Amino acid sequence: MDGNGRWARRRGHPASFGHRAGVRAIKRVLEGCEQLGVNVLSVYAFSTENWSRPRAEVRALMRLFHETMQREIDEMHRRGVRIVVSGRRDELSQRMRERIDEAIARTARNTNGVLNVCLNYGGRAEIVDAVRRLVAAGADPQQVDEAAITANMYNPDLPDPDLVIRTAGERRVSNFLLWQSAYSEMLVTETLWPDFDVEHLKAAIADYGSRVRRFGGRPEQELRAADGGRRS
Repeated sequence: MDGNGRWARRRGHPASFGHRAGVRAIKRVLEGCEQLGVNVLSVYAFSTENWSRPRAEVRALMRLFHETMQREIDEMHRRGVRIVVSGRRDELSQRMRERIDEAIARTARNTNGVLNVCLNYGGRAEIVDAVRRLVAAGADPQQVDEAAITANMYNPDLPDPDLVIRTAGERRVSNFLLWQSAYSEMLVTETLWPDFDVEHLKAAIADYGSRVRRFGGRPEQELRAADGGRRS
């Protein structure tokens, strides 16, 4: 969700102003996902590297996360959205961990979509933590495969993302869902995150729908064409 700071600076405000506008964008996009049949929305709220930002900005972000969890949980629950959190929670404050636990427990049985909040999250950190769990469980090295690592991710029940959207023209993966997005489609838009809305989401999904996903292989129609149309 890139561009909050730039969006705020263009309006003569501090970064915290943009982050609050970014929260409103999440709500719009989540509503759009419900309309368009997208079952899981993962948002990169705070990375393991974001702690290096100015202390005042980090404090403002943590206050905003806490306030948002507290303020929005009732609406999320009414709408039937299940909230999950991916990331290293033990590095967050006790108060934040309590809010997270409350949101997860309260919405656990909801079935009208999933909001996966990646908070204090890093793709490399998640893989390291998965391997640590396997080692701690005494896993036989010969039994450690992709399925075993996947099963030890933060939220292994979530499907791999079909589409990863980068706003504000950023063209990096930035340590986001590295394991899960191995074959995700990527879309970069110049739109700053606070300006991203349902129409932008529709356009992104339409673009995704026009692509052919190969997963390292060749689509059946390409094989038929190469074979002179003889495949049935």
